[in-house]
Amino acid sequence: MDMRNEKQMKGKILIVEDEAAIREMLGYSLMKSGYAFEEAADTNEADKLIAEELPDLILLDWMLPGMSGVDYARRLRGKPESKAIPIIMLTARGEEPDKIRALDMGADDYITKPFSTRELLARIRALMRRSSGEKKEGVVKVQGLTLDSDTYRVTANEQNIEISPTEFRLLHFFITHPERVYTRTQLLDQVWGQNVYVEERTVDVHIRRLRQTLAAHGYDKFIQTVRSVGYRFSSS
Repeated sequence: MDMRNEKQMKGKILIVEDEAAIREMLGYSLMKSGYAFEEAADTNEADKLIAEELPDLILLDWMLPGMSGVDYARRLRGKPESKAIPIIMLTARGEEPDKIRALDMGADDYITKPFSTRELLARIRALMRRSSGEKKEGVVKVQGLTLDSDTYRVTANEQNIEISPTEFRLLHFFITHPERVYTRTQLLDQVWGQNVYVEERTVDVHIRRLRQTLAAHGYDKFIQTVRSVGYRFSSS
């Protein structure tokens, strides 16, 4: 179903799911809640739709024919045009290692099947609020590290750094709130937002990923672990 031409919509969501019944259920719930949507049964169909017009958010099933959802998320994060699109992973895998893997591969959030549409819609709203809010922050800089919220670009001494949307939000918060120590709970509230169903362990996963991203440019040392408390950003 293609609803790109509908007016008064809150945003467009791409559903990448091989089960037609689930796509139909999700599409109905999204339309009822004021979202436009498109459907893809596999990653090849998703690529064609994304090439036509970028969605505002992607609902991505883990188990897909051909390429898995987690591998596809990683591929999307590697492309400049799609690296900033928020991704919610739909998965029947509820174990912590699987959730961490999904986040490591580039998903911004995950929801375990079976799930309620109310919970999913709440996560969509939270993720899209954060995504739209970040674009109003402008440019921030610290010692050669520059974040541009209008273009979602991060540079280190004018060299581009590939970074996921969640890492961008986390780094932006740190840079704009230096020296103070934040607990995992505080970071969840500030970066992910209140009433978002994300575990504290998620913070550690993204901190590790962010450090790895910044390490090649020597900025990983700015993100400091304060033992038994949390994390701090310090450029001094």
